[in-house]
Amino acid sequence: MDQGRQVFTVDLLERYAAKGRGVITCMAAGNDVIVLGTSKGWIIRHDFGVGDSSEIDLSAGRPGEQSIHRVFVDPGGSHCIATVAGSVGADTFYTHAKWTKPRVLSRLKSLVVNAVAWNRQQITEASTKEVILGTENGQLYEIAVDEKDKKEKYIKPLFELAELPEAIMGLQMETAILSNGSRYYVMAVTPTRLYSFTGVGSLETIFASYLNRAVHFMELPGEIPNSDLHFFMKQKRAVHFAWLSGAGIYHGSLNFGSQRSSPNGDENFVENKALLDYAKLSNGAEVVKPSSMAVSEFHFLLLIGNKVKVVNRISEQIIEELQFDQVSDSSSRGIIGLCSDATAGLFYAYDQNSIFQVSVNDEGRDMWKVYLDMKEYAAALANSRDPLQKDQVYLVQAEAAFSSRDFLRAASFYAKINYILSFEEITLKFISVNEQDALRTFLLRKLDNLSKDEKCQITMISTWVTELYLDKINRLLLEDDTALVNRNSEYQSIIKEFRAFLSDCKDVLDEVTTMRLLESYGRVEELVFFASLKEQHGIVIHYHIQQGEAKKALEVLRKPAVPVDLQYKFAPDLITLDAYETVESWMASNNLNPRKLIPAMMRYSSEPHAKNETHEVIKYLEFCVHHLHNEDPGIHNLLLSLYAKQEDDSSLLRFLQCKFGKGQENGPDFFYDPKYALRLCLKEKRMRACVHIYSMMAMHEEAVALALQIDPELAMAEADKVEDDEDLRKKLWLMVAKHVIEQEKGTKRENIRKAIAFLKETDGLLKIEDILPFFPDFALIDDFKEAICSSLDDYNKQIEQLKQEMNDATHGADNIRNDISALAQRYVVVDRDEDCGVCRRKILAIGGDYRMASGYTAVGTMTPFYVFPCGHAFHAHCLIAHVTRCTNESQAEYILDLHKQLTLLSGEVRRESNGGMTNEAITSVSPTDKLRSQLDDAVASECPFCGELMIREISLPFIMPEEARQVNSWEIKPQNLGNQRSFSLPV
Repeated sequence: MDQGRQVFTVDLLERYAAKGRGVITCMAAGNDVIVLGTSKGWIIRHDFGVGDSSEIDLSAGRPGEQSIHRVFVDPGGSHCIATVAGSVGADTFYTHAKWTKPRVLSRLKSLVVNAVAWNRQQITEASTKEVILGTENGQLYEIAVDEKDKKEKYIKPLFELAELPEAIMGLQMETAILSNGSRYYVMAVTPTRLYSFTGVGSLETIFASYLNRAVHFMELPGEIPNSDLHFFMKQKRAVHFAWLSGAGIYHGSLNFGSQRSSPNGDENFVENKALLDYAKLSNGAEVVKPSSMAVSEFHFLLLIGNKVKVVNRISEQIIEELQFDQVSDSSSRGIIGLCSDATAGLFYAYDQNSIFQVSVNDEGRDMWKVYLDMKEYAAALANSRDPLQKDQVYLVQAEAAFSSRDFLRAASFYAKINYILSFEEITLKFISVNEQDALRTFLLRKLDNLSKDEKCQITMISTWVTELYLDKINRLLLEDDTALVNRNSEYQSIIKEFRAFLSDCKDVLDEVTTMRLLESYGRVEELVFFASLKEQHGIVIHYHIQQGEAKKALEVLRKPAVPVDLQYKFAPDLITLDAYETVESWMASNNLNPRKLIPAMMRYSSEPHAKNETHEVIKYLEFCVHHLHNEDPGIHNLLLSLYAKQEDDSSLLRFLQCKFGKGQENGPDFFYDPKYALRLCLKEKRMRACVHIYSMMAMHEEAVALALQIDPELAMAEADKVEDDEDLRKKLWLMVAKHVIEQEKGTKRENIRKAIAFLKETDGLLKIEDILPFFPDFALIDDFKEAICSSLDDYNKQIEQLKQEMNDATHGADNIRNDISALAQRYVVVDRDEDCGVCRRKILAIGGDYRMASGYTAVGTMTPFYVFPCGHAFHAHCLIAHVTRCTNESQAEYILDLHKQLTLLSGEVRRESNGGMTNEAITSVSPTDKLRSQLDDAVASECPFCGELMIREISLPFIMPEEARQVNSWEIKPQNLGNQRSFSLPV
């Protein structure tokens, strides 16, 4: 026990506590309230919480000397019960902290109350709830008092000890609220027995039930000056009890959560029962029994003689002796008794005049060592206050297990030690006895106890554990040849344990070091397992490929976390190992670039395959082209090359004829390289495919020439494909015709008939004269008579048709010339009041500003003007200005440029005309007339008010963007009127 600081200390609380009302005979405490009973019948109440005290005389009106026999205070310090004993008998009183006068309990007349049990869980300041009283003649009563009623609610007899009538010396009660009512547990002690009562319901019902069943009691014979019963309360619940009996201190734990039935039918809540013999307290001297007792959490305070001995409840050893500073007149009798204040956690001792306070100073600080000495390690750990204390508990356990050669258990305890023993010392202990399994266990437990911040230690220990596991696995293989096939062997168990360890420590193990260890010990499967944990998927896939397990490799590749580059890396090996599964996996993936799989597909395609075997690469390429709509030329070229190598060219022709770019705006019809396709098909002698490619490349002559070597019908179809070039189409048909005529083997007349029939298939494109050069020079003309006559008739019809068209053209030209002549004679009558549509001035007005327009010849003294068939009239310069303003920018510039040129030329013409005009100038069309004609076409091709120009203006806004500044200038802005004066105008 720590001798530096005492657990219990004594202080004088009140020297003359009786205040001259006699000497102190008894005392009780609760919630910092002390109530004293004196030899003259007074009770004195000291409230140390508020620093107040009060006195009540209970002997008033009673003859003779009266003394307070016992006084009781509830845990809250509000309710008090006191018994006065005198020559005329005994009376019991109840008083409240707020009362100035006590209330006598008349139904307890002449009964001496020795003990009171308060209902600690339900009592309040206003009501006592159920209270049990124990009397000198062995009777139990129930009483309840409400402070506002100023009297007891009831007093009921509960039980009487009939078998062995003895005085009730101590009472304690514990209650709990259950779903089916209140459960009560009552303990009562006499000088020789401890009784227990329990049940659910009311106290009256519970005690009444014991009329028909035996009462449970513990009997300990022996004499005792003052038998007493104490409960130690923790968080308002009794946790252990102690009975000061003649045989010793009987004590134990109270566990109200358990409900084990005793042999007589009662529920027994007492556990860990023990009896402390008084002989242990005398140290070989004469045994002196305590006269009073108090109970703390771990100790008994025993009043023996004039001293208080503090005894540890667990070790049953005396740890301290308390002395009291008494005055001389009180020392003759010494300390009378002890009492406790469970609410305040204090203890008191008293003599005839003084009160002493016994304070507790962390009584549990050395309990870990007490439990450790008793080898109660769980309790020692529970009471340890710091890591060093826990380390000492673990060390004792570890050394005990190590000494008994229980190395695995010792390893578990050693792993919990952090301070008093180094890591190196512990590991050397196991190495010295060659206990690899225990060492591994210690390291694993040590890993569990390390914090996440100790990364370096965690990595080093984890690596060491890995090597110990590998060594253990190899030793088991050497010891047992059947370990690999026996699923229940220790080897299989260690393998599972090792893999679980790798899974748990994958984030702390160094990847390179661990893989080297696994490789050096030849544990390939564990290496692959660890690689998968570290997401080293390449190693895992490579292992499965080496084992021929393509499906497992593909399962790894399908995981979302696997990089897509591994698909391309292992594609050649996988498609060679299992082409079907590999291609199915590719088709199921949506993040592959088929172009990067081309090397793998070419490697697979280069290997020989059975004729009836499905070509998996072709299947995948068809999937890419048709379903994924892949446009990569490499993919299309590879698929085309595989089609070209097949014996049946139907797939190749279908592929060539399919327009994969159809539907794309401005996109190609195909994505393969036609030149490469042509070379490949020529090499593989796929002539029909070559014909199609020639045609697709617009090399129609080559296509027809090649088709003629295969099938004349194919050549005719190719020749017929040319539609936009008549000459080329005719040339192609001539090639076909020449081939057909040269290939015929029949008689001459039959050949001629077939040639004439061929001409009909050309739909008139070829004539008899086109194919005559292909016949021999010695062929008779008679054989072509019908064909020649038919051809001449066609030419005659064409000549007649051309003559008719020429006559129609001549007639049309005559009509146009007549219309032109009539147009020169057209005129319009202009009213003299007619206004200009732009400036609104008279069209025929004569003024200085309108006498002449630049570039125009004045008509008399009038300004040049335009008149339209619709009736609108405009001055020439007004029309030019209007059209220039309303038309687009380019047209406006064009009009202004024409007008400028016309103005300049007009000035030169006037200067030349002053010198006289030549006949050539009169007869020829001058440049001025050409410019004026162009200007007329530009500004007067249609009326600006009735034509397209006006229609376009409908969609224009009223205010143009360039007019925004002018619009803003008209905006009405609010002005500051604060400085303006207002004048009232008379009405």
